[in-house]
Formats: sequence, C-alpha cells, structure tokens
Amino acid sequence: MAAAIEIPTIVFPNSSAQQRMPVVGMGSAPDFTCKKDTKEAIIEAVKQGYRHFDTAAAYGSEQALGEALKEAIHLGLVSRQDLFVTSKLWVTENHPHLVLPALRNHLSETLQLEYLDLYLIHWPLSSQPGKFSFPIEVEDLLPFDVKGVWESMEECQKLGLTKAIGVSNFSVKKLQNLLSVATIRPVVDQVEMNLAWQQKKLREFCKENGIIVTAFSPLRKGASRGPNEVMENDVLKEIAEAHGKSIAQVSLRWLYEQGVTFVPKSYDKERMNQNLHIFDWALTEQDHHKISQISQSRLISGPTKPQLADLWDDQI
Repeated sequence: MAAAIEIPTIVFPNSSAQQRMPVVGMGSAPDFTCKKDTKEAIIEAVKQGYRHFDTAAAYGSEQALGEALKEAIHLGLVSRQDLFVTSKLWVTENHPHLVLPALRNHLSETLQLEYLDLYLIHWPLSSQPGKFSFPIEVEDLLPFDVKGVWESMEECQKLGLTKAIGVSNFSVKKLQNLLSVATIRPVVDQVEMNLAWQQKKLREFCKENGIIVTAFSPLRKGASRGPNEVMENDVLKEIAEAHGKSIAQVSLRWLYEQGVTFVPKSYDKERMNQNLHIFDWALTEQDHHKISQISQSRLISGPTKPQLADLWDDQI
C-alpha cells in the first residue's frame, strides 16, 4: 500500500493552545446513493492519511465512526492524539440545559471517545426537545437562546469534553450576535461552500474575526436537484484538463488556496485518494479569474419545512 499522505494543518487563531486542524476532513453526512459500509470506509481513510473526521448527532454516523476509530487505534494505524474529530449539536438539544448532557451522551454512547476536538452548534435554531424529524417542522421551532446555549458550549470546553467550540450554518449577522455575547470565541463556522457558492462576504468576515471556515458540500453534492453546477461545469472541466487533474481536485485546490478547510464525503477508495492529491500544484491567476465568474446560487436552503425566510439574513 502507498504511504499515507501528510495533510497540512491550520492553527485556530482564537485558540490559546495553538490547536491544529487538518485542512481536509472526511465528511459522514447521510448519502443514500452511498452503499459502502461507513466503518470500512473510515478505516481505509485512516490508512490513506485522513485524520480529521466530521460527524453530527443528526447524521446517524457517530456509532460507526466511533467503532472504526477504536479499531484503527487498536490496529496501531493511528493514536487518538493524531485524530481530529468534529461533531455537532442537533436542534432538539440546542437548549442551555441540554448541551452538556447531549455531548456527554454522544461521547459515551455512540462515539466511544473521551473528548471531541471540535463541537459545533449545527444550526442557529432550537426545536422541541426529544422530537427528532428531518426536515424540521416549523411549528416545532422554539426561540434560540444563543447566549445561554453558547455559555453551555463554553462549559463543555472548560470541562475538557471538547478541545474547541464553533458553529455551523451561521450567517455574518448571526456570527456578529454570537461574538457580542461570547467569552470563548468560536473557532469555526462550517457552511455550504463550493465553486458555485463561494461565500465571499462570510469568508472575509471570518478572516477579520479569526474564525476558520470549513466547507461542507465542497463538490456541491448533497442534494439531487438538477445538474451539479460544479462537477458538470465546462469552465472547470477546461481548467482541470489543463492541469491534468479532476474537477474535484480543482474545486478542493481552490478552497485550499482561500485558506478554507473542507470535508468532502467519498467512500470510494480511489476518489478518497484523489481528494488528497491537491497540495503539490497550484491554480493560475487566470484560473482564479475564470472561477470568480461562475454563477452563484445556494444549494442547501435550510433544514426546515417550509423554509425560513430569515435563516440566512439575505447573505450573499
């Protein structure tokens, strides 16, 4: 087997401990087109060099991830200290008094870990405790107590149950609200980002405020509405051919050059490997200009039914 690839890391600007996060992680969001066993795929990913694994309470993949990492450690492929594990708090537990019990439960029952490296608020929404549904019924939503929830997230970090805390799907406005009440600042905002949804305004705000952006759906997969505006883009096809690379590699290289981290999901051994071969070449200035002209539209409009008009605060 080929040697594992060394993945670059990025230091959290807001972390006093100089905590490092691998720039590429392996996503594990539900994908009903994917039939390969999650546990088997994660062990293969560890062998290839992946060290960052992204999951969430809502994905249903925490158990398989926990078992796979336990086995990888037992086989001597990796140590816990080498790994970076991210999980997320679901909206039903997004209440001040439920944050800590939720994390403790996920660590002991499903992930079988002593701590997370990063714990995120999955959405800036709260819903009826104990009533899991997806999409979330709007009538089940409750007021989101951002100050109270964040204080509980801070407590999780102080207790050592997670090394860092952050958010997911927060707009600039919602980040501003959070920063106004936070004692420990969020280190990450994980959002949809790809070449057809480049999130320039959010990236600039996060850079100014020491927040790392992590891109989910970096290849614009994750919803089956019409053509994939990244993977079926003629401009990207030309750029990829000029470099002798795949469109996926061009897409991930662009994210890397923006200083963004990303969590593509592939359980295919060859594609997993291709997604790591993006560090020894670069896009040209002309490539960047062409990419900046790509038509922009959001793919994931939100987790509720019906959709909320003010979830994104009209952010482009």
